[in-house]
Amino acid sequence: MLKELKRYDNLGTPNYFYELFKTLDEHKAIDWQISNIQDLFYNRIIDDRGIYDGCIDLALKINILHLKDNFISLDENFCNYLNGIGQMSDKFNECLLSALKDDESFHKIFCSEFLSYDIVYKSVQISNSAFGFRFSNFKQLLIDFDIIETHPTPEINSFILNSRYRRLFDKTVLPEIRKRKIGVEELKLSLEQQQIYGEEAERFVLKFEYHRLNQSKKIDWVAEYVANDGYDIASYDNESDNEYNRFIEVKSYEGNTPYFFWSRNEYMVAERRQERYWLYLVNRKEMDNNNYEPKMIQNPFVEILQNPDANITIEKYKIKL
Repeated sequence: MLKELKRYDNLGTPNYFYELFKTLDEHKAIDWQISNIQDLFYNRIIDDRGIYDGCIDLALKINILHLKDNFISLDENFCNYLNGIGQMSDKFNECLLSALKDDESFHKIFCSEFLSYDIVYKSVQISNSAFGFRFSNFKQLLIDFDIIETHPTPEINSFILNSRYRRLFDKTVLPEIRKRKIGVEELKLSLEQQQIYGEEAERFVLKFEYHRLNQSKKIDWVAEYVANDGYDIASYDNESDNEYNRFIEVKSYEGNTPYFFWSRNEYMVAERRQERYWLYLVNRKEMDNNNYEPKMIQNPFVEILQNPDANITIEKYKIKL
């Protein structure tokens, strides 16, 4: 869909679409053709734009407008969401994200290479470079409809996902993003079963942390969005803490002796975060036991890598000639 839409200059704004949809709804007796809609907005400026070349095509692709026998009609269900621009925008965004969940170009933009998690603003962050010049019209559409907003820190050349639409994002497109998620090399090579084990362990730790903090804190599952931040879960040391200060990398294992594999990216993040970085080692056979607690290691860069008694085995080398 985005590949076909990239040729347009303008994909529309809330004000444009609200006027268009209201007009179609209030004048259903008229047989609207595309040329009639173009005439409706001819030589007009809306939101500082006078070109509306991609708007109708976009509305058709996300099934808000329908085209039959050269006549345009508004989806009957969508007519119920025209009581105001805000309501219309929310429904428009739902239709947009639902249509994009299987779009290949969308997943090249919203992939681990460009996504990260902003622990300060507790939001998904996407790099400006993800859109490039090719999809600048799509970026503008997301900005106009408040799905993404400029990062509050000016020197960071990124956007953050508007918290208003995070639940919608999580429901519609996140499951597909997770299926396609590309992380560091170790994650690329991991088997499907290992990924399942990892997600089960992460869910266990989310629940464990929630109860450890007496159900008073919202714990963020960072790995649900990105795979290369070097940790899986952002949590707190104590109930009274207001900022994330416990960054947890979850590892699952099976047997009497805990073991895990550690990527270069993970231990570099551990070195940087020091006392705020934790390893939670989860025994898969014990997760169903109500009183089970994972093995928790604070500052593993020191406690493990600099521990002469640690049994560390190098599984592979990277060699440049």
